[in-house]
Amino acid sequence: MLQIYNTLTRQKAPFTPLEAGKVRLYVCGVTTYDYCHLGHGRMLVVFDVVVRFLRSLGFDVTYVRNITDIDDKIIRRANEQGIAFHELTAKFIDIMHEDERALNILPPDIEPRATGHMDEIITMVATLVEKGFAYAADNGDVYFAVKKFPDYTKLSGKNLDELLSGARIEVEEAKIDPRDFALWKAAKPGEPGWESPWGYGRPGWHIECSAMSTCALGETFDIHGGGSDLVFPHHENEIAQSEAATGKEFARVWMHNAPLRVDNEKMSKSLDNFFTIREVLEKYPAEVVRYFLVSSHYRSPINYTAETLDLAYSALERFYNALKDVPLESADVLVNSEFESRFMHAMEDDFNTPEAIGVLFEIAREINRLKVEDEGGAASLSRLLVKLGGILGILQDDPAAFLRRGGDSIDAAHIEALIQRRNQARIDKNWQAADEIRDELKALKVVLEDRDGETTWRVERD
Repeated sequence: MLQIYNTLTRQKAPFTPLEAGKVRLYVCGVTTYDYCHLGHGRMLVVFDVVVRFLRSLGFDVTYVRNITDIDDKIIRRANEQGIAFHELTAKFIDIMHEDERALNILPPDIEPRATGHMDEIITMVATLVEKGFAYAADNGDVYFAVKKFPDYTKLSGKNLDELLSGARIEVEEAKIDPRDFALWKAAKPGEPGWESPWGYGRPGWHIECSAMSTCALGETFDIHGGGSDLVFPHHENEIAQSEAATGKEFARVWMHNAPLRVDNEKMSKSLDNFFTIREVLEKYPAEVVRYFLVSSHYRSPINYTAETLDLAYSALERFYNALKDVPLESADVLVNSEFESRFMHAMEDDFNTPEAIGVLFEIAREINRLKVEDEGGAASLSRLLVKLGGILGILQDDPAAFLRRGGDSIDAAHIEALIQRRNQARIDKNWQAADEIRDELKALKVVLEDRDGETTWRVERD
C-alpha cells in the first residue's frame, strides 16, 4: 500500500483518496517573471514522478499546477523592461513550457492562471470578510485576521507569539496585527488591477492558490504539494483562508520537496551560484539532469555540483550500455518478477526513488549477464527496465543515440563515413588503413565496438 509522508501530521501514513480510484492533486507552480532555475526544476520533476507513479498504480489522477502571473515581482520586472505585465508573463510561460518538455515533464491536466480567476478570488475574499475572518482597511487593502483562526500554524508548527515578536508593519500597510496577511491589495498609481468591492486592486499571493485549487478540485482534495520553502507562510496561509472560508478541511495530505543546494550552499544570485535550467542544459543532456533530480529522495536536500552531474551521466551510460544491442522489439515485458515487485515497493514507500533506482541497477547487471547466455531473457528484462524507468521519466531514449552524445563538435555523418571506410579496409585486408582510421576516430573520442559482424560506436566522455 502506498504510504506518503504528510507535512501536516509529520508522519508517513497509508494513502487513501477521498474518492476510490481517483486522486486530486494541486501543486504550487512558478511565478513567471524570469527563467526557471534548477530549484524549480526539482519541484517540477518531483511531482511529475509522483503523478507518473500514481497513474502506474491505476489511479485516475487530476493534476493541477498553477501559474502565478500577477504579483509584485512581475509588476516590478515589467516596469523595468517597459512592457505590460502580461507580455512579460507570456514570454516566461512559453519558456517554462520549453524547459518542461526538455526535462520530459508531462503537462498538468489543468494549469490555471491567477489572472483568469479574479471573480473566484474576489468571492472568496468577500466570504472571509462576511464571516469575520478578514477586514477591509481604510487604504483599500483587505487583510486576514490571523488571531481569528485558532489552527493557524498547524502546518508549520511555528509559535504564534514568536511570530508576533518578529513581525513588523510596513509604512504603507494598515494591518491591525502585524501577523495578518493581505488578501487584496489596493493598486498603486500605474499598477495593473481589477475592480472589487474594496476598490481597484489585485489579489495577495496566498489567496490566488486557494481560489484556483478549490475551483479546479473542490473545497477538499487529496494532496497539496510544493517546495519546502512554501510551508510558511504560503501554505500556512492557504490553509487558514481556505478552511475559514469553507468550514471544511482544505487538503488531506501535504507533500513538500526539500531544496536544491549548490556546493552545499543555498542557491542564490548574491552568492553567484544561481543556475537556470537552460544554463545547466547547455552543459548536460536533459536526461542526465532529470536523473540527477530523481536520484535523491524528494524530502532530502539535493546538492548540485559538476561531480554529481558527472555521476548521473555515468549512471545513465551504464543503463544504456546494458540496453544497447538488445532486440527490444521482438520481446515481451517480463511480468510478475521480483525486480518489479521490489521497485514498486520502494516507490510505495513515500516515493523512495533512490531505492527504486537501486533495483534498476540490479536489472541492468542481470541484462549484461543474460546477453551472453540468454538473448531472449535479456530482451524481456530490458523491456522491463525501460518500463520501470518510464515511471521515473528516464531510459526512454535510443541507447545508441544516447551513447553517441559528445557535444556539438561530433559530426555523426562523418563518423559513420569513417566507419564504412574502416570496414571496407578490413574486408580488403588493408589492416594498416583500418588501424589508421580507428586511430583517427579515437582522436575524436569515438569508441568502436565490433559485435556479430556489426560496428557500433559511442562517444567517450572526459
